Formats: sequence, structure tokens, C-alpha cells
Amino acid sequence: MRQILTFAAVGAVNTVTYYLLYLLFLTAFPYLVAHVLAFVLSMVGSFFLNARFTYRTRPTWRKFLLFPLTNVSNFVITTAGVYLIVDVLHAGSRFAPLLASAAAVPVTYVVSRRVMLPRVESETIA
Repeated sequence: MRQILTFAAVGAVNTVTYYLLYLLFLTAFPYLVAHVLAFVLSMVGSFFLNARFTYRTRPTWRKFLLFPLTNVSNFVITTAGVYLIVDVLHAGSRFAPLLASAAAVPVTYVVSRRVMLPRVESETIA
């Protein structure tokens, strides 16, 4: 339970970081470019926060290089959601990423736990 709550807290910090970066980049770039740049930068921060606080594991280059895989589903879901909200529903680009990211959280947690924790420990916790 601690792990899930910590993951949620790290996710909240990551979401705020992402959103602030998105708004900053939105002043200079189209919304999809702003989304991609903010997503990549916030993902790096997310890796270190999750390693330290959520999974209490030492960050390694191997985990760092695998961590983006945990966000592939998040990226696909949020990018499709942003596109759907902005271009299909014409709801505006300002809050689209926040709405789209909600659907990706459960999938991201399951995949990130697989990457960040050793196989045996991950299966024991599950």
C-alpha cells in the first residue's frame, strides 16, 4: 500500500512538473511538440523520484535505459488523448494533457514496477 501511495505522490509531482513545462513550451511550440518535450523531461525526473521514494532501489543505467519503456503506454495513451481532446473534441489544448493522463496511471504503475524491482521481489509483491 505504501508503494502505491508513494507512486501516486510521485505521479502528482511529475504531473505538475510536466504541466508547467508543457505550458512553458506551449508559448514557443505547437501543442504536440510542447507535449513531447515536457513528457521527456518530466520522465527523467520521474525515474529518479520513483527509484528513491517509490521502489527504494538504487538507480542504475540499466533501469534508467529501461524506464522509458514504462512510459510507452503512458505516452501513447496521453498523446492519443491530447489529440482526441484538442483536434476531435475541440476542447482546447490548455487542460487536455491533465485529462488525458488520468487514463494512463494504472498501466504505468504496473509496468514501472516490473522494470524497477528485481523479478523475484516484483512477483512476491504482486
